[in-house]
Amino acid sequence: MAEDFLFGVSDSGFQCEGGYNGAGEPQNNWAAWERSGRAAATGHASDFWDRYPEHLDRAAEIGCGGYRLGVEWTRCEPQPGIIDETAVSHYAEILRACTHRGIEPVVALHHFCHPAWLGPDFWLDDDSPRQFASWVEAIVPHIAPWCSRWTTINEINAYAIGTYLIGYFPPGHRLRRRMAVRAMANMLAAHVLAYDIIHRHRPDAQVGTSTYAFWAYDVDRLLVDLLLTREQEVSRSDLDEWIHHRRVSYHHEVTRGLPALQRLFEVGVNNALATYLPQASAFSAALDAVSEAMTDRSLDVVQLNYYDPRLSNYLRMPGRRTGSGRRWRPDPAHWEQRPAPEHLLCYLRANQVPGCPIWMLENGLCNQVTGGVAQPRPDGWTRPRYLREHLRAVARAVDAGVDVRAYFHWCLFDSYQWGEYDSRFGLCEVVRENGEVKLGDTDSMGHDAAGEYQRLIEELGPRAGLRAW
Repeated sequence: MAEDFLFGVSDSGFQCEGGYNGAGEPQNNWAAWERSGRAAATGHASDFWDRYPEHLDRAAEIGCGGYRLGVEWTRCEPQPGIIDETAVSHYAEILRACTHRGIEPVVALHHFCHPAWLGPDFWLDDDSPRQFASWVEAIVPHIAPWCSRWTTINEINAYAIGTYLIGYFPPGHRLRRRMAVRAMANMLAAHVLAYDIIHRHRPDAQVGTSTYAFWAYDVDRLLVDLLLTREQEVSRSDLDEWIHHRRVSYHHEVTRGLPALQRLFEVGVNNALATYLPQASAFSAALDAVSEAMTDRSLDVVQLNYYDPRLSNYLRMPGRRTGSGRRWRPDPAHWEQRPAPEHLLCYLRANQVPGCPIWMLENGLCNQVTGGVAQPRPDGWTRPRYLREHLRAVARAVDAGVDVRAYFHWCLFDSYQWGEYDSRFGLCEVVRENGEVKLGDTDSMGHDAAGEYQRLIEELGPRAGLRAW
């Protein structure tokens, strides 16, 4: 790895901070689901809000030079037009604490959550990009002095799919394809507006919007390509044809190396999705924002979150045995995700953009814990093995000339996993007893995942951990 390669860990505000949706606490778009019993209460999560020095100390001990965290809109603007100055100051203090430890913060301004007062279907509103831009304009001047690395909106594609296609996120719509595309278009437009605002306050900023890794072009690389249309001088009349050629090229690249029949199957699944979803011209809100932006390309860095990339793996047989019981939903539980380090090189290569480095901002392994007892993964994977194989795949990509500049593991401590605590991703476990949060040293399966990550950082990137980008 190059000396300027950055290793880090990622969290999201809602999942690690705690202190949401209870009595007297900030209410976000998950509050109604929690009250209805469709999601467990957030509770303390991993208690990052009150115990961030311990979290950051642990990250620094491992050798992490970067920490991606969320600055939550809900906490900073709990009521319309009312900014909580205490919360804003607290976030600024967290960012200063990062820099004092030699850690580069990467700030996400939206990670699946927005204030409850905006309504559950906020991103379907034509005015949502402007409202998000108002939030960005309010917060960025306060925190820009301590942050030059930004994610405007995390996983636009995963939010739209989870909210409008499979009903995983509140309010739980299913198979609403036009709603999904409308939400993605508005979120992408919001990214463009936020990009301009961040650069106005921090000219040296590196700004992107992260994408959940699928092999399906139309819910993955399409979002980045739409941001490139102005630079590529693609007219509206030529857009669908240009997208068709990009789709063919992308599917050819990401499935490279698969056996012929398997490759044909994966491409077929992806093309079926392309037929199901509206054409790219349905992204008019995003395209309008791109055409009116301050620059030809509202993107400084490609940000990727990589778990199980095959779209075909996200439909399973209901009633199958998984972990401690049977699962009747057709979508996989987090601990059913299949590690795929062997596909990472092709995926990174397919997602290159000339002039834009790649940051892997999420990559992690889940196991299940029920009743305080860790369930072994049926496939036998452990977190130390997962780290070794994925980081070696990243190293191979760098050696092959792919401009990867960062790897962030999801996550440091076990966190609130979107409605439940059974899914564990942490390098270090969290034990919750009698309302208290205890931060452990090993992961929830008893392995020294943090120690393995530290060894890999030392092996793959001498002096790289605490270097600036």
